[in-house]
Amino acid sequence: MIGELEFERPVNQLRSKIEELKELTKNADVDLSNEIAKLEERLAKLENDVYENMKPWDRVQIARHPARPTTLEYISLIFENFIELHGDRCYGDDEAIVAGIAQFNGQPVTVIGHQRGKDTKENIRRNFGMPHPEGYRKALRLMKQAEKFRRPIICFIDTKGAYPGKAAEERGQSEAIARNLFEMAGLKVPIICVVIGEGGSGGALALGVGDRIYMLENSTYSVISPEGAASILWKDATQAKRAAESMQITAPDLYRLGVIDEIIPEIKGGAHRNMNEQAEAIQAVLERAFKDLLPLDSEELIHQRYVKYKKIGEYTFTEKKQQSVAETKVEEQYTN
Repeated sequence: MIGELEFERPVNQLRSKIEELKELTKNADVDLSNEIAKLEERLAKLENDVYENMKPWDRVQIARHPARPTTLEYISLIFENFIELHGDRCYGDDEAIVAGIAQFNGQPVTVIGHQRGKDTKENIRRNFGMPHPEGYRKALRLMKQAEKFRRPIICFIDTKGAYPGKAAEERGQSEAIARNLFEMAGLKVPIICVVIGEGGSGGALALGVGDRIYMLENSTYSVISPEGAASILWKDATQAKRAAESMQITAPDLYRLGVIDEIIPEIKGGAHRNMNEQAEAIQAVLERAFKDLLPLDSEELIHQRYVKYKKIGEYTFTEKKQQSVAETKVEEQYTN
């Protein structure tokens, strides 16, 4: 069984019961087809009830699932002839971010993404998918190279956040993230961002400024983890479930708020249930994005990107109060 989560335990128990009856049918001279058919019908209804009514904390658990597909796994399924490039030409290489050139349906592209491990050994090697500043500088180096050679950029986002250690801060973690945000806003090639797992804080944003932002159905995107928010708000990290409910960090929440452009449906139970099928869903979305973005010239791309981000968090005044001349000018500057 692939890493059972608490909320899906009833589904897995019923699924196991069906498998037991099927094995019994094979090894014994009994016909249990009617019983199996009834249980399978019951399983289908239970799956719909469980997976169609997931709470935010349920989605957080799926986004963190250890078997959830990683950037490199999606690259192998979606792109051809991927060549990974290393180093930031300043300090070193950071394996928490993978970056390289590839082909997508014959189109040369640059692919960049966070990379976590699937087991303890690989997680230590990849620093649990939490990049150092050299990782972000490597990503930016590849982005600028993509701009030079007119290659579209695809970013896969999957990190708890940038590494907060002393060494990372000494090497300019905040500056590296800020530099990426600044440069990505003005790149003259299409940028497509896909949140495939956790999108945590500035560590995610540093790869998240794009012309299109997509999220897998059970991924999350937030300024802080539910545990971190709970520690700040209630001084109790065990209130993470409560925090997840109020933070609006799931794909449906962020689509409703206009932060992302589209939700990519997931395999029932999570992307780890069928990685090949999930990769096909992502590929279909990328194809549509390419069709929309490739015909645009650089000026139109940058203009649309500007308008896109300016609209996030937009609001209208419902009540006018007396304002000074200076306040009125500031308001006009940001509303015109």
